[in-house]
Amino acid sequence: MTGARDEAQTGRALKIFVVAGEESGDRLGAALMRAIRDRTRGGVTFAGVGGHAMQAGGLQSLFPIEDIAIIGFAAVPQKLSVILRHLRETVAAVIAARPDALVIIDSPDFTHRVARRVRAAAPAIPIIDYVSPTVWAWRPGRARSMRGYVDHVLALLPFEPEAHARLGGPACTYVGHPMIESAAALRPNSEEMRRREQAPPVVLVLPGSRRTEIDRLLVVFGQAMSGVVQQFGEVEPVLPTVPHLRAQIEARTAAWALRPRIVVGAQEKSAAFRVARAALAASGTVTLELAMAGVPTVVAYKTSLIEEAVARLMIKVPTIVLANLVLGENVMPELVQRQANPEQLAATLIPLLSDTAERRNQLHAFDRLDAVMGIGQVAPSENAAEIVIDLARRGRDTAVAELPLLKADRAG
Repeated sequence: MTGARDEAQTGRALKIFVVAGEESGDRLGAALMRAIRDRTRGGVTFAGVGGHAMQAGGLQSLFPIEDIAIIGFAAVPQKLSVILRHLRETVAAVIAARPDALVIIDSPDFTHRVARRVRAAAPAIPIIDYVSPTVWAWRPGRARSMRGYVDHVLALLPFEPEAHARLGGPACTYVGHPMIESAAALRPNSEEMRRREQAPPVVLVLPGSRRTEIDRLLVVFGQAMSGVVQQFGEVEPVLPTVPHLRAQIEARTAAWALRPRIVVGAQEKSAAFRVARAALAASGTVTLELAMAGVPTVVAYKTSLIEEAVARLMIKVPTIVLANLVLGENVMPELVQRQANPEQLAATLIPLLSDTAERRNQLHAFDRLDAVMGIGQVAPSENAAEIVIDLARRGRDTAVAELPLLKADRAG
């Protein structure tokens, strides 16, 4: 209500320029746009770069975000000229629009270059970075350098504001991870909880969604599940995947001693999470979903020897497991590289299938997750919208205050 009145008093709507560079950022951008529009009662206009979700919300994208979405180093030379052209187009469009705020969303290789150039050419435009780069994990010097072109960081993870403060970064506020809005869909009802305790126990097998992850982990996970059956007894393995990988996963698990039940799509995945007793998972955001679902998990990670050497030199965190980072303790065991072998994976997973100290420790830690992440409170997009609107109004008020000076300059 206040937002609508403020926009009416100025005689014009807020102008916000939003730049997203990939599908996940597009989803964040679309939710942010909806929240800002609701809070201002439509007293806002958007311009920028976005995908299908943001365009469905009324954005006319300067160009398709597929043009700047890069997967793998090999793709960079092929698309470099296109990316550089779009970089110049985006910066010129921001400067020409003179928005009340610029919001850059993830994709730092592109969006941070936009922000730096805009700040140099139009320093009065407030710039908000939605999704913090992983300054807490590697290249910590980025935090301090961001102060030169970012006014506020909207963090998805609760420990990131402290990291920016410690590293000399810009102002940073935890607004919440979008995943928390689906927490209820991951949690069992009473009937599903009973199935979670029944035999044979459902075990989630999550080898990742990238082809490199699947290549490195799928065979190992299959062998580990055979070891679990030999030592523990019957289990029901369930492997959630995405539609375009289903045929490949089915073909590659056909030779498993115990073939998994393969499920596809968000609803089937959530249903499997709600009845699972334990999980064997590749490192990634899925570990946070498993923690929210209350599923004790063993985490595995394998990479090339070169990438391993680089990681040992550059990564500055005590764990690579996102759930552990959020909870502040290494509660999910992580088996990395040579440790991620069938024997060790099976031996670490088996205690999680019974009422053991290992299982209880994880479940006890998961009980803290709602408080740590603010689950069940204000939606992340709403928190983000409040900060963006505040900074945009400050930017607009600054521009309005400068108008008499500009008129006087022209008169002189």
